[in-house]
Amino acid sequence: MIFIIALLFLLLVGFIFVWFKAAAAQVAADNRQPVLSISAQVVTKRHDTGGAGGISATSYYVGFELESGERKEFPVSGNEYGMLAEGDKGTLSYQGTRYQGFQRQRY
Repeated sequence: MIFIIALLFLLLVGFIFVWFKAAAAQVAADNRQPVLSISAQVVTKRHDTGGAGGISATSYYVGFELESGERKEFPVSGNEYGMLAEGDKGTLSYQGTRYQGFQRQRY
């Protein structure tokens, strides 16, 4: 019984280690990328709500279509999510997979 508990504990620690290593590798890869600013349009907005034990959390995402036709989706803050509307056009700034901001085009 103790062997099974120890094995499960080691598997959990190993999983956490691999997860942190992957996250650190993604941050390092993003840091090596240049910050790009490109014309884009907001094409989608979505949110995911989850939680347990009476605690909930909401994650917000905004999808952009770049001038090349490529689409990219980024996690954003709730405030940023609220300020953007589908159809907004402007300049998207991002670094690798990291959202930097969106400057709406003034008409």
